[in-house]
Amino acid sequence: IHSTAFRRLVYKTQVFVNHEGDLYRTRLTHSIEVAQIARTIARALQLNETLCEAICLAHDLGHTPFGHAGQDALNECMREYGGFEHNLQSLRVVDELEERYAAFPGLNLTFETREGILKHCSLNNARRLGELGERFIQRRQPSLEAQIANLADEIAYNNHDLDDGLRAGLITLDGLKDVPLFRRQYEAVVAAHPGLTERRLIHEIVRRMIGYVVTDLIEATRAAIRETAPVDADAVRAAPGPLVRFSEAVAAEHRELKVYLRDHVYRHYRVLRMTNKARKVIQALFSEFLANPELLPAENRHAPPSPFATTDAARRARAVADYIAGMTDRYAILEYERLFDPAKRS
Repeated sequence: IHSTAFRRLVYKTQVFVNHEGDLYRTRLTHSIEVAQIARTIARALQLNETLCEAICLAHDLGHTPFGHAGQDALNECMREYGGFEHNLQSLRVVDELEERYAAFPGLNLTFETREGILKHCSLNNARRLGELGERFIQRRQPSLEAQIANLADEIAYNNHDLDDGLRAGLITLDGLKDVPLFRRQYEAVVAAHPGLTERRLIHEIVRRMIGYVVTDLIEATRAAIRETAPVDADAVRAAPGPLVRFSEAVAAEHRELKVYLRDHVYRHYRVLRMTNKARKVIQALFSEFLANPELLPAENRHAPPSPFATTDAARRARAVADYIAGMTDRYAILEYERLFDPAKRS
């Protein structure tokens, strides 16, 4: 919570670019919501709430500006230099880039917290991570707390992107009635509370949807743990699949909601226009800074050991990617204007 990277999340995109409205969710509000959902699940299952919370609060620290569009653009820019994965970047932030202590780089987090942050990882990158990468190579499971954080993330972004999509006018209540998970709660709320304003109706539906899937997840996970009966953490990791899960019926409903959001929110022309602009901003910044590193702030050029004092192209590119990934939406736009708008003061 005290890290610089965490504070920056307040100006990083969830779906809508930060300046589009004060009420849309950012990476910061999303991370807090994920942590709250995860703590609820962990408490019900008598697991480690604090570990769940730490994983959730840190899971998006490596996200680029402009959400997944920024990540995809930066990954394309870094293709010749090892690529860019936001989960791996989150780990890089807490292991190397944060400077909170005099004695060592990073935040000195536990193995279990770092394991939970690394939700996905390519095999090539896993081979460089030692013990932390072994589960991807051996196809083992993470801890139960990491599994909780993973699904809490899905629950949060599905329901809250739905809320933001309604607020932005990208989707409608009538359209969402085609989604069984939404329709069931809509009908229950209208029957119990006729005459609600649309805004209160939406809030109540979203609240009930979250409660419904969280309750199902807790019950399905209890059943999976009883059936598998793991005796220790190693047995959890050796299980053929995650033990934290939804029931089959709710998992199917959750997938339907994700498909609806993909087709009607994430691929909406207004969102696609902004993501196209975001991609061009990221690509332009990367190309310019890589070709002309003297344009970077002095602390990024000269921080020991300086990557720009070497001919190692991959190290230089990674330093540029670190700088861009650490930007907020508004700072990335400002840097773009400083570099390419003659009327803007540099």
